[in-house]
Amino acid sequence: MQNTADAPIESDKKILPTFLLCFIFGVLGFHRFYVGKIGTGILHLLTLGCLGIWTLIDLVMIIVGAFTDKAGRKLKSWT
Repeated sequence: MQNTADAPIESDKKILPTFLLCFIFGVLGFHRFYVGKIGTGILHLLTLGCLGIWTLIDLVMIIVGAFTDKAGRKLKSWT
């Protein structure tokens, strides 16, 4: 995949708010709504984060820098 001038590699969303939303409201999927993943946010809300398992996976992915926004761009900046 090539990077063009109008398609940044990094997301404009920040890691810290995503992490805090996941940590505090993880089972409700608020962090997924924040990064634009509305469909999986609704699924997360309805299943309560697959009873917390999906939330734990998301927390780890956010911490290690593997979590992406709706466009597939990785969250790189903490603040």
